[in-house]
Amino acid sequence: MQNLISAVVEQVSSIVMGKPREIRLALACLLAQGHILIEDLPGMGKTTLAQVLAKTLGLSYQRTQFTSDLLPADVTGISIYHSEKKQFELHRGPIFNQVVLADEINRANPKTQSALLEAMAEHQVSIDGTTYELPSPFFVIATQNPLSHAGTYPLPESQLDRFMMRISLGFPDVAAEKLILLSKDRDHQFMHLRPCLELEQLIRIQENIDDLVASDAILDYIIALCHVSRTQDEDLRPLSPRAGKALLKAAKAWAFMENRDYVHPGDIQAVFVAVCQHRLEIVSDAFVQHKQGVALSVLEQVDPTNPLAKLS
Repeated sequence: MQNLISAVVEQVSSIVMGKPREIRLALACLLAQGHILIEDLPGMGKTTLAQVLAKTLGLSYQRTQFTSDLLPADVTGISIYHSEKKQFELHRGPIFNQVVLADEINRANPKTQSALLEAMAEHQVSIDGTTYELPSPFFVIATQNPLSHAGTYPLPESQLDRFMMRISLGFPDVAAEKLILLSKDRDHQFMHLRPCLELEQLIRIQENIDDLVASDAILDYIIALCHVSRTQDEDLRPLSPRAGKALLKAAKAWAFMENRDYVHPGDIQAVFVAVCQHRLEIVSDAFVQHKQGVALSVLEQVDPTNPLAKLS
């Protein structure tokens, strides 16, 4: 399995250049059965990362451009009456894919954004009183532009909390940007992409992530981190138990990618910013721009060798 995971990272890195850590975080989020929010300026490779990841894993993929006039039915689908059959038939929306790209999600109004809540939380959608199961695996990748851009809406806290991770790709370094300039067009590059994992293998990995060992010391470390966030100033949103569960599962996925069957404190630290930053920040600070101070300040206050020291 480790060879397969390495092949996935290598193939994605051949298209999304100079971002190995961000690629590994996105893959860890998928393996942990979470969803990811990618925030950055336009043209930084957010959409490319989503498409390459879907092709590399052999998953069905569809992109939806979120705009101010997008309706919930445009995301979930709609039932249409056929007079000849004398019955309603569901025309499925893009949500019925294994990888769903919600491009520029913060350009849609809150009502349309809320259409994703049930799907992301319960892997199902309700249309005209009928509940439909979504495919497995189901992975939402949403991209977001800075709130300073015209026509954007801040995501509500309830929706932000549904994203296991939030990352920012940032500008490439000089060497990577030179390779980007010299590379061929994206369609030509995509022609050579091949699935590196079978669907059954991917599902088996996701199911086995929970079996990785997390000792009592690791659980104490997570509890201490959550507790510290609840004792900070009023401008900091505290980490909920759901955030703690997301942190544990993301750390297990990272440990698996590091070829271990147990969680190490370094795994918690590796994913902490991506998992917790968007849950800690106040709304006015919703866009990252490489700012990791809020999450890091919490992380630095807990000693992984004696995490409950401040709680006793």
